[in-house]
Amino acid sequence: MSQISQYPLQNVLEARARLGEGPIWDSTRNVIYWVDIHNHRVHQFNPATGKDLFFDVGDVVGAIATAGKDRLIMALRHHLAFLNTQTGKVTPFLEIEANLPENRLNDGKCDPQGRFWIGSMCSSEKPQANLYRYDRDGSLHVMETGLTISNGLGWSPDQKTFYLTDSPKQKIYAYDFNSVTGNITNRRIFVDLTHESFYPDGLTIDSQGNIWSAMWDGWCVIRFNPKGKEILRIKLPVQLPTSCTFGGEDLQTLYITTASVGLSQGEIEKSFYSGDLFAFKTDINGLPAYTF
Repeated sequence: MSQISQYPLQNVLEARARLGEGPIWDSTRNVIYWVDIHNHRVHQFNPATGKDLFFDVGDVVGAIATAGKDRLIMALRHHLAFLNTQTGKVTPFLEIEANLPENRLNDGKCDPQGRFWIGSMCSSEKPQANLYRYDRDGSLHVMETGLTISNGLGWSPDQKTFYLTDSPKQKIYAYDFNSVTGNITNRRIFVDLTHESFYPDGLTIDSQGNIWSAMWDGWCVIRFNPKGKEILRIKLPVQLPTSCTFGGEDLQTLYITTASVGLSQGEIEKSFYSGDLFAFKTDINGLPAYTF
């Protein structure tokens, strides 16, 4: 049985995002990058100053990762692109799933070897979304097919296990991961939430191998141990948590993005801070965000 977290939660940014997502900690600048998907924005938030800057990238933006000095790699609706964080210039360079107009690219991350993994989602119930791996040599590889919304992904601290979420299926999968080749095999169900009324969304992994998953429609973030057992539930004042990541100089602060999209007026009144950025200090270290 899990316990309810007593961590003091802070609303660190009243962003009122429509669909906040994809937070990553940049340890070179000590800032959080995160996206507001439907507002086409990439945000840069400095916790020390409370200042939040954003770049309008002109398209739906599902995920980001650092890609060297002053540069991010992004997953737009049907393209991978680079964003220059000094000039704001967006440079698309690879088209993905343009032949599937009902699909768009969604959550993504870099693995420890610097390869960018990005999943897609489909607007219909048809399982026609996919997971891709974009390597630094410019090659694109299809890693998984038959998904509905490819979401929350990450790697265990020993780099032997890869995790992937399919949100509408209410499942988090685990795979064997070959860090040298980048291949994944032996898919199995890691967490099954089909008995719940909410959906697993973005996730992050700590240094002990625990998985922290934001629960869409669940008002909480749940921490699972490496065996998939729920060990902690962090209650939030908002209905739609979307993703989380560890930040701060010691990587002990969990930052949580949230959404307001689709909520009725009554739901907004109950969940007034929907779309804001939250954080709380933990007693455990996260893993660093990897760069492309």
